[in-house]
Amino acid sequence: MNADIRWLWSRLNSNYWFYPALFALIGVSLAVTLVWLDRNGFAESLNSIGWLQPARPQSASNMLQVIAGSTIGVASTVFSITIAAVAYASGNYGPRLLTNFMEDKGNQLSLATFIGTFVYAITVLRTVRAEDEVAFAAFNAGSTSQPGFVPQLSLLVAYLLMALSVAVLVYFLNHVPSSIRINSVLQGIGGRLLRDIRDNYPEDGSGRELEPGPDGEAITIDRTGYVQIIDFEELAQLSEKNDCNIALEVRTGDFVHPGMPVARVCGGDADEHVRQAAAEAFAIGATRTPTQDPQFLIDELVEIGLRALSPGINDPFTAITTLHWLGAATSELGRRDLRRRIEDHPENSQVYPLPDTFQHFLERGFGAMRSAAATNPQAALVMFDTLRAAATLIQAKQRIALLRDQGQKLREQARLALSGPDLAAVEERYLTFLKAFRA
Repeated sequence: MNADIRWLWSRLNSNYWFYPALFALIGVSLAVTLVWLDRNGFAESLNSIGWLQPARPQSASNMLQVIAGSTIGVASTVFSITIAAVAYASGNYGPRLLTNFMEDKGNQLSLATFIGTFVYAITVLRTVRAEDEVAFAAFNAGSTSQPGFVPQLSLLVAYLLMALSVAVLVYFLNHVPSSIRINSVLQGIGGRLLRDIRDNYPEDGSGRELEPGPDGEAITIDRTGYVQIIDFEELAQLSEKNDCNIALEVRTGDFVHPGMPVARVCGGDADEHVRQAAAEAFAIGATRTPTQDPQFLIDELVEIGLRALSPGINDPFTAITTLHWLGAATSELGRRDLRRRIEDHPENSQVYPLPDTFQHFLERGFGAMRSAAATNPQAALVMFDTLRAAATLIQAKQRIALLRDQGQKLREQARLALSGPDLAAVEERYLTFLKAFRA
């Protein structure tokens, strides 16, 4: 249940409608509060400010109508521009990047600001009354006249929200073209990947990896989809309470279906209730998400690189930038203790995640890019340099050997794809690559 709640909260923060809906509620609440202050005389001091001329009912009504009409029109434009940018980016960089653009806080908050200002303006507008208009309460009481009402404080805040909306519009017009530039896209993916690596594997320098967990009775699941979140803390509490070991059979991002084992439990009081509670620690959904899943971000980088090296696009420089970010992530992984953090003392944990080995991540990144990089001399040369640079910061000899093996496989692949001077350049760079590993 906790995994489902955490997944729901992460989805609410990433959905495109969440912040506009939240700002609309804030706009209504702010308007009602400020109008109440105006009605009860808390804003009378504004009339004594010389440079702040009180607004008349007609001008106040006109201004609020202009603000409401213009902001909802701009909100429609903002949404249209966002959809056009998303369609362009997903078509050129890959459909899985659609999530990245929909989660972009700049786009979400820009639309939310205009929606909130619109809702605030129309809520305040309904309270403005001319001198010859009769309030509903006074009409029921039989009165024939009622002084007009202009909420001066509410009107002043509407001016400020209008100025804020103009500033947000300027920001948005700069943000959208910047966000769909390929370097910005790669920086966003690569930067998030590095942060996730540091969060999931906080220990630096040891180069340790998890051992496979103990065998036991299978915990199956009755849902179909991708594992989006695993509540490791809930599993740890469950194993400690029932004095049992829980060994996971899947990672976040794996596809599961009914009857498939997602974990194994052994020892202690591992009854049906424990197995059911353990199964509820897995949140299943229709798509993969970056949450708890560094492999998803690695796959996004690889997808962009493979598309760039495809014959239809032939953009080796985008692929080179992709290799640079993969190299930074590989170097970070190579220096980390790859035992996933579950609680404060992972060595005493009774929960055994599926081991995340350095070789697994290396094959997921450079291994997937190798065949395509071997067909392009520029990409192949940069891949040699990137592997060598990643190895310079890694202390574990076994991991350095895996990087050297990737260089050897790249050379063998390039021999099948290249010839002539291009192959000679690759062979020369490979010799330089080997000398760095022998030093």
